[in-house]
Amino acid sequence: METLPALTLAATGDQNIDLQSLKGQKLVLYFYPKDNTPGCTQEGQDFRDQFAEFTARHTRILGVSRDSVRSHENFKKKYDFPFDLLADTEEALCNAFDIIQPKMMFGKQRMGIVRSTLLFDENGQLQKTWSKVKVTNHVSEVLAAIDAL
Repeated sequence: METLPALTLAATGDQNIDLQSLKGQKLVLYFYPKDNTPGCTQEGQDFRDQFAEFTARHTRILGVSRDSVRSHENFKKKYDFPFDLLADTEEALCNAFDIIQPKMMFGKQRMGIVRSTLLFDENGQLQKTWSKVKVTNHVSEVLAAIDAL
C-alpha cells in the first residue's frame, strides 16, 4: 500500500482515529511489538523526547501495536507520551503494510510485528519506510527524512 488506508482505529484518549482525516499534515506511524517492553519503551521515549522537533515540522506521530487501548493508556501515561497510540487489535493496519511477519522468539517461529516506521506526506502518500528498525538513532533518521521531503 502506498497511501493511508481508509481505516478507523481505537486510540488513546478515548477516541477513534480515521486515518483519512489525517491528510493535510505529515504523519509518522511507528509500529512496535508490545507495550512496556525495553525496546518499545525506548523507542517511545525517543519520539517523546523529540516531540517538539516533529511538531515544528508539522508532523504528527502515532504509535501502533496490537495491544489493547487499555494497555496503551497505561503505557502512554507511565512514560508521558505526548502522542496517541493506536490499538490495531485486528491487525488491519499492520496487514495493510505487511508489518506482521514470521519472527523467531525463544527458538520458535511465530508471527509478530516487525518494528517499522512509515512516513507519509500531507497528501497521505507513503514517502519512506524503515523496516526492522534499530531503536538507537532512529528518531534522528526520521527527522532527517522529514527535512528531505
